[in-house]
Amino acid sequence: MIAGMSETRLGRIGAHIEKYIEAGKFPCASILIFRDFDEAYYFSSGYADVERKTPIARDTVFRFYSMTKPITSAALMTLYEHGSFQLDDPVSKHIPAWENLRVYESGEGDSIKTRELVEPMTIKHLLTHTSGLTYGFMQSHPVDALYRDRQVGGGPGRTLDDMIEGLADIPLIFEPGSRWHYSVATDVCGYLVQHFSGQDLDDYIEETILKPLGMEHSGFSVKPNDRDKLAACYNHHPSGFQLQDDPAGSNYHKRPSYLSGGGGMVGTIDDYMKFASMLLGFDPSIGEDPILGLRTRQYMLTNHLPGGVDLAAMGQSVFSETSFAGVGFGLGFSVVIDPIESSIVDNYRTSGWGGAASTYFWVDPSERMAVVFMTQLLPSSTFPIRRELKTLVNQAIVMDPIELDLGDPDLDDMFDPEYDDEFSEQDVDDIRH
Repeated sequence: MIAGMSETRLGRIGAHIEKYIEAGKFPCASILIFRDFDEAYYFSSGYADVERKTPIARDTVFRFYSMTKPITSAALMTLYEHGSFQLDDPVSKHIPAWENLRVYESGEGDSIKTRELVEPMTIKHLLTHTSGLTYGFMQSHPVDALYRDRQVGGGPGRTLDDMIEGLADIPLIFEPGSRWHYSVATDVCGYLVQHFSGQDLDDYIEETILKPLGMEHSGFSVKPNDRDKLAACYNHHPSGFQLQDDPAGSNYHKRPSYLSGGGGMVGTIDDYMKFASMLLGFDPSIGEDPILGLRTRQYMLTNHLPGGVDLAAMGQSVFSETSFAGVGFGLGFSVVIDPIESSIVDNYRTSGWGGAASTYFWVDPSERMAVVFMTQLLPSSTFPIRRELKTLVNQAIVMDPIELDLGDPDLDDMFDPEYDDEFSEQDVDDIRH
């Protein structure tokens, strides 16, 4: 038994992943599980580069894609802790060009009709994807076409300043706070990190998160010493893997002009585990102070959707890296609010997110557990590996933290309903039972 997890049952995880590899469904895959800051399980299989027959390794560098979002959200919240802004600040207070944002009403192209906002967009709306912004690649709304036409969200030579300028006169697709919709909102959060810190986004994240946590192989470009460690990225195709990004000539080897806080980072599985573990609690090995205070982390990993509803109730029907039913959204993460409704073996307040290349991570405060899964296959919806991994990891637990006596006051306090009066009576009942 390792950290209260059955070695035999843990072996089922690797066996399941190996079936995917042998069937030619994933080029490579690795999974890392920590419980109470100790490694409980690691497994990897396949080729990081199929064409060159390069085996996956512990130090293989992966594209995080949207798993960049939690890191950027955490970076913005470090500035919140310094008093740089309030979550209910109107975004226009810090981006004056957005003072006259409007909401889509009808039409398309040149015939689009708009109206004034009822309430201003806030920074909290950005962190929770309830801002009314969108992604141009979704191609599901007339406003998406405007994003594509104006290259909102990146492009050759584009910058975050260009994105902010371009969004100033593009209508929102809905009233802020009324719906949940995946969008460039976290890229805007990255811009705000620059605005409040006076530093470029990559420099601020490097100094504030990556260096303190020892994430030596992560960043917005591949580190020079890791040039030969970048994995290839593939598109799924029935006839086999289609190379989407060759690591030899990848753009990830140079610093981008557009620093995408929503999807621009790369790194190793161990690096991301350091970030995930930080969300669970204070690890003295990283120094005297955690990256974020206990109350900030607790607040981020709490559902912030209006009325405490789940994503299904927020009208989301286009795109998500997570299930809708029983899952809410915190400040940069999905948050399980009803495991029964989600139909997955899971725990209340388990939080996480995934990336476009099928990567995934989650942290489970009640189990004091963090899980990181890495591969490089687009799109992330190709196989239901994320749901399957939740089941496989949780079935391996045979002792709960109380039986193990994993004492840590930081973690004990983080989700103790009697310790924090912010929790409702229903929260108390859910956690106890």
